[in-house]
Amino acid sequence: MGSTAAPTPAMDAADAKAAPAVQVPAGNKLVAKFYAKGVQTYTCTAGAWKSLEPAATLADRLGRAVALHTRGPIWVSTVDGSAVEAAPVDGARNEVAGAVPELLLKAKSTRGSGVFAGVSYVQRLATKGGVAPGGACQEGAQTSVHYEAVYTFSAPR
Repeated sequence: MGSTAAPTPAMDAADAKAAPAVQVPAGNKLVAKFYAKGVQTYTCTAGAWKSLEPAATLADRLGRAVALHTRGPIWVSTVDGSAVEAAPVDGARNEVAGAVPELLLKAKSTRGSGVFAGVSYVQRLATKGGVAPGGACQEGAQTSVHYEAVYTFSAPR
């Protein structure tokens, strides 16, 4: 895979399908789908790698960067400034071999009137990579692991 943010056939945002465990509840409609490339950063705590934060750029179907994903987790549109902060829904995860799990997240807050305005749910789908290293680590050490995913954003109908 190249270094561009453009979707590849295997990771086309329009083709991402959600496992039953991470389905958006009825009464919501899809408002945006973006392809993400970035890193999952881990810190060594008590001899084990623990998730610290994600850092990813989200791109549209044409490969144009349209949003940033950071600790919170928060997604911020670089086009219109709107944002959504969300938290994982308990039990709403789908394990993926060799990758961070697919997740369903429920919005805690939104801001602005753009693409993320009124978002109720976020899905992390079609994940690749991002898994914490195995084995022991030195207290306080940090490492970042490349990952890719498709994020979908839904709002109430």
